[in-house]
Amino acid sequence: MASVKPDIRDIPADRIPRHIAVIMDGNGRWAKKRGMPRLFGHRAGMESLRAVIKACVEFGVKYLTVYAFSTENWGRPQDEVSGLEKLFHEAFTNELLELHKQGVRIIHLGQREGIPQDLLKEIDEAVDLSKNNDRLVLSVALNYGSRNELMHAVRRMIADGLKPEEITEQKISEYLFTAGIPDPDLVIRSSGEQRLSNFLLYQSAYAEWEFPETLWPDFGKEQLLEAIAEYAKRDRRFGKVK
Repeated sequence: MASVKPDIRDIPADRIPRHIAVIMDGNGRWAKKRGMPRLFGHRAGMESLRAVIKACVEFGVKYLTVYAFSTENWGRPQDEVSGLEKLFHEAFTNELLELHKQGVRIIHLGQREGIPQDLLKEIDEAVDLSKNNDRLVLSVALNYGSRNELMHAVRRMIADGLKPEEITEQKISEYLFTAGIPDPDLVIRSSGEQRLSNFLLYQSAYAEWEFPETLWPDFGKEQLLEAIAEYAKRDRRFGKVK
């Protein structure tokens, strides 16, 4: 007997995650299966991201954070890094007006140092143009690493002269790249791999996790809805007992 596919209309609004974070994994393996270079998979993955953004707007998700490029990814082969930079240029230029039209606000998460100046300019323009949009907040983690983020937070707290007793969990949150963004309720890593990969380590302390087997270029609206439906079944206790 075939399983019944979930319907967003059957999920109560208060059971839909407010913030979804995604590790978009599997582009390289998807391309390899087709005898193509890894960049072919990354380009296909952009189509999946477009579909997921649109679905989040439709489903009423308010925050979407995507892991686009880590601080460790600079160590990949130069042709792949250069190809990814080109894809980022295309995304921040070609997709910007459509995202703005959909009411999507764009935020950059990560270390600015190391990002090429022309790409950084395009990121800043996207952030500025969309700053008043409030239908969906799309945070793009580019040149991001959670340990790097924590290091930057500690350095800034020291530079600001904070006393030991002033450093609370809330204060640390205010110094992270994600300041002002609620912690993720659901973190999805596509491709079936079950690793955190230095992504939102502090923020996802009590997030629910989903590890669908689907490679990222095959991930879309249907797979996102399945993850949300599974999340809706979870009993989140945050370390307490009900």
